[in-house]
Amino acid sequence: MSLPDEPDVGLAISVATNLKAVDAAEWDGSAGSDNPFVSHAFLSSLEESGCVGPRTGWSPAHLIVSGAEASIRAAAPCYLKTHSRGEYVFDAGWADAYERAGGQYYPKLQVSVPFTPVNGPRLLVRPGEDGNLMRRALLSGLEAVRDQTASSSTHLTFLEEQDRAAAQAAGYLIRTDQQFHWVDEGFGTFDGFLDALASRKRKAIRRERREALAPGIEVEWITGTDIREEHWDAFFAFYMDTGSRKWGHPYLNRRFFSLIGERMADRVLLVMAKRAGRYIAGAINFIGSEALYGRNWGAVENHPFLHFEICYYQAIDFALARGLKRVEAGAQGEHKLARGYRPVTTYSAHRIADPGLRRAISDYLRRERLYVDQAQEEYEEAVPFRKGDRPIVPGCPES
Repeated sequence: MSLPDEPDVGLAISVATNLKAVDAAEWDGSAGSDNPFVSHAFLSSLEESGCVGPRTGWSPAHLIVSGAEASIRAAAPCYLKTHSRGEYVFDAGWADAYERAGGQYYPKLQVSVPFTPVNGPRLLVRPGEDGNLMRRALLSGLEAVRDQTASSSTHLTFLEEQDRAAAQAAGYLIRTDQQFHWVDEGFGTFDGFLDALASRKRKAIRRERREALAPGIEVEWITGTDIREEHWDAFFAFYMDTGSRKWGHPYLNRRFFSLIGERMADRVLLVMAKRAGRYIAGAINFIGSEALYGRNWGAVENHPFLHFEICYYQAIDFALARGLKRVEAGAQGEHKLARGYRPVTTYSAHRIADPGLRRAISDYLRRERLYVDQAQEEYEEAVPFRKGDRPIVPGCPES
């Protein structure tokens, strides 16, 4: 699919339906190195493993803005969707209401990283370019793709501030939600972090960590060239067990993990728990320039507090050791509050073609934002930090 040129600014906008055909260095020149999930390695691994593609309801339709010299000046990871699964910003209710009223909600356009509820850039702009101009070009291109594909709507999820502002200026409806992130405020060590907590919470975390490893469990950090296929075999068994119990059909297949092991092992951390000589649980994390991103976890043995140890406390340990500023441990999870993770507002943007549906969704989002704001205040009151020692986190109300 090719879109009309933008003659006023000398830009050509096109759609790539296969990221393998796009030069990796060119794509990453716009994606940058901060966030691993928008990298060519991650996104192309999803495609080549078959985790995304027409048969999965995630058809790649990546937008590319190029100049006269044909190099990529901006891009957006985009998919033509025939369902609303794997997004973590839930609009299935909108689809149901619209279709009961006689409309057709699918297909829709989704600018996101599949199966990955992580904040990051979505309108990718090469450094040195006019960011405002490039974002406007991408949003204009999305409108053209929506028209050509007869899609009902366009959705940009887990947005950073610049992309949110650009989408809002272009008339997108803004939706808010919450996640829970751990932020290093100069703690130095895990004990330094614990010292900032109220005494009761500090004692509870120490007890959880002690009891989690009490059955003779050892924990390994495995990254880079130390990751071998046997580690992926073990982790995939954990992932399949958890996925099958939670949502019936896990999104990622075994080949995907081998591909990211080949292409971006230095940006992967496996936290693996071993007992009596065999791996019994593990979590996969991705390493950004400033953050550690926890993604999936699983276990074949049940032990009290092991999930908290592997997914939350070990992630904090690693972030402190690597000098990373925060840990993002995935979507939802109010239980993270008691473990020192703070509430953070997340943003998505939605452009709805049908005026009637747009009005209804706009009213719904206005009321939903009030609820999210109220919940944010209540969560902030529940954080375990001592009074006067609560760090201020972007997206959180000041304590």
